[in-house]
Amino acid sequence: MNVVVTEYNDNWKQKFSEESQKIKDIFGNELIDIHHIGSTSVPGLKAKSIIDIMPIVKDIKKIDSFNEQMTGLGYECMGELGMKGRRYFRKGGDNRTHQVHVFQVDNKEDMKRKPCKTIPEGH
Repeated sequence: MNVVVTEYNDNWKQKFSEESQKIKDIFGNELIDIHHIGSTSVPGLKAKSIIDIMPIVKDIKKIDSFNEQMTGLGYECMGELGMKGRRYFRKGGDNRTHQVHVFQVDNKEDMKRKPCKTIPEGH
């Protein structure tokens, strides 16, 4: 994968908004909340130009049933990928554009391990 750190880009917020709406449409009622996390979520911070998204869901096991729809959006479905209780999706291959880290609502420990500026205390 090519990693390039760039100046903050005001378009990152819009890219998150657009992609999160597509994910909301797929996950439907299983979705509780969705957050823009990582360095692209912090205004003014230099970052890799990869939008990190963290959906919070009711039942993590049900997310596997959405793999075909996520593939339709261009994502690779990677399962847990080394973190039990997570579902990980990535988009863009060697020029990755998005990463999705899905957690079940009661998995507070792993949610807090992901860099995030927007998770409310209630999650």
